Amino acid sequence: MLDFSCDYRNGACKEVLDALIKTNSETTATYGFDIYSQRAAEKIKALCKAPDAEVFFIAGGTQTNMTVISSCLRSYEGVVSAETGHINCHEAGAVEYTGCKVLSLPHHEGKICADELGAYMRDFENNGSRDHMVFPAMVYISYPTEYGTIYSKSELLEIRKICDEYKLKLFLDGARLGYGLCCDECDIDLPFIAKICDVFYIGGTKVGALCGEAVVFPKGAPAHFITMIKQRGAMLAKSRVLGVQFDALFSDGVYFKTAKNGADRAKDLKKAFADKGYKFFMNSPTNQQFIILDNKKLKELQSKVGFEVWEPYGTEQTVVRFATSWSTTEEDIKELEKLI
Repeated sequence: MLDFSCDYRNGACKEVLDALIKTNSETTATYGFDIYSQRAAEKIKALCKAPDAEVFFIAGGTQTNMTVISSCLRSYEGVVSAETGHINCHEAGAVEYTGCKVLSLPHHEGKICADELGAYMRDFENNGSRDHMVFPAMVYISYPTEYGTIYSKSELLEIRKICDEYKLKLFLDGARLGYGLCCDECDIDLPFIAKICDVFYIGGTKVGALCGEAVVFPKGAPAHFITMIKQRGAMLAKSRVLGVQFDALFSDGVYFKTAKNGADRAKDLKKAFADKGYKFFMNSPTNQQFIILDNKKLKELQSKVGFEVWEPYGTEQTVVRFATSWSTTEEDIKELEKLI
């Protein structure tokens, strides 16, 4: 059965798996001090043109988000996110579990608006009761967003401007970063992200690795960040498992090759649906495509192909998500085309 339900349903790309097998019998240091983690970190710093950056490897996205946010905020501070942001909707309250509140803003195709962020901060600053409130101290964005959309360079610069005005940290969730950077509409790159963000991460779990995310602090991490990773149960003793994977992903352009396959297959998938007259919920240029299905057609397709039911669209239709990935083939798209 074909499955487009998510972009982490397969194992690892060949280059990553080969590297894990090749290094399996080696004895290495632990807890992030292995040679592969160190080498991968240097490769990432070079790609980001951020020689002073600090890079850390964490097993999964939720652990990464909760660890980064809680380590950067004080007990009375919160993080601003789109109401559709992953930390606000799909992480079981992990950020709040650390004692930090998520402060939500309206979304516009998954994105927050700099003007609304500015208005939110002005209202907070002018509120005479703000000492009794959670203080906004960080802005969380995803690239791509939960709807597969991406911020333009100008939108990101406007958000950064507001962050500078109100001394907010900017955190970019890059769980699917590769698919965003490799899509046709992207006008940014890793050095730009490193320049405007206080912290971001490069996702491996969804882009060819078995697991793992690479956290980058371009200007240096909070004090004792390694200790805080450990406190939150996000540290692997066998850190090599992550280091080997990212060392392989950032050798010979593997990360961008795998990401480009997911982005290219998404274009094929989008064309297949469009050619057959299907309507899209919004225009996503990345590997997540949101299609509006009649409920009868939805049930028919569910018996033949895997996809994710997203949200109702009126009473007779539903928005569903089809996700391509590094492992999606042209043959997969041809088979899907027959089914729809």
